[in-house]
Amino acid sequence: MGHEYDWQALHQHALVIDSHNDTIVGLLRRGGQSIAGLSQEARSQPESLITYLRGPVDHQEGPIQSDVPAMRAGGIDVGYFSIDNTRAVGNHLAYVLDGFGWFAAELEAYNDDIVVATSAADIETAKANGKLAAVLAVENSEALERSLFVLPMLYRIGVRTMTLTHSIRTYAGDGEQAHQSGGGLTTFGRDLVGAMNDLRMLVDVSHLSVQAFWHAMEETRVPVIASHSSCRVLNEHGRNLHDDQIKAIADNGGVVGVSWVHHFVAWEDPTVARYLDHVDHAVNVAGIDHVGFGSDFDGGSYLLQDAKQVPIITQGLAERGWSESDLRKFLGLNHLRVFRDACG
Repeated sequence: MGHEYDWQALHQHALVIDSHNDTIVGLLRRGGQSIAGLSQEARSQPESLITYLRGPVDHQEGPIQSDVPAMRAGGIDVGYFSIDNTRAVGNHLAYVLDGFGWFAAELEAYNDDIVVATSAADIETAKANGKLAAVLAVENSEALERSLFVLPMLYRIGVRTMTLTHSIRTYAGDGEQAHQSGGGLTTFGRDLVGAMNDLRMLVDVSHLSVQAFWHAMEETRVPVIASHSSCRVLNEHGRNLHDDQIKAIADNGGVVGVSWVHHFVAWEDPTVARYLDHVDHAVNVAGIDHVGFGSDFDGGSYLLQDAKQVPIITQGLAERGWSESDLRKFLGLNHLRVFRDACG
């Protein structure tokens, strides 16, 4: 059954939230290209620590997927701008501060276009004022350098969500690539979940090993997010969630940001239709109130060329018979509710 409403108008006016991108690192590695889409020549920047440690990206490898022009063209109102510090061995905290320091200058320069959001009210105000909103996120708690005292300092500069690990073993616990160890969260990792709850920072359970996931769910007292994961039953990938994990997030009041990273969707022949299968399956398991999307743009997500193509997802779900109300929940209202519950 097809839709009986104008899906394009719905997408244009709905609150649309993308719960994960790696755009800050992507921009810096391209020579400080601006969040506003300006070229390196138009706005030069000194070399950053991120660029020094990770190396530059050749512009011919592809443009940024989720800067301000692309977000506006694709109708994305809010992006969770994450800094993955996994490869910054010995420099995790400096790496994160380097990225957020650069981004702060960008936000000051382009305040008419995009602002930091630290609360649900900030998101709603930005939307009402025609501005985009950026939620600051850290990918991998190694940025804490093994100190919970660093956590409130990150909070003070605006960070509101963080994954406990990346894919490998960290001081907080095991990522999904370390699953054979049988380990989960360490004592530090368990304490970190409680500390994030106390500060009102959103715990992100993407990248955790299965055992670490269950430890996090035992410890948290508020809803969590899986910012960029898909469904393991549809594609056997370590970054995807089992059905009981998806159901646990729903029971917790949280949300799964179903990702269209191509190898999460399918090892062979990933398509938009197959991604929509992941979304439908997550909804069947969790319920419509607990599913959104997390693109992973600028971090290895190539199923969609860039943020300008996000309306394709809305069109596909509308053509599968989704109601207008359910689409609005998926596009952003579910993420907004969880952000409000966790962060205020």
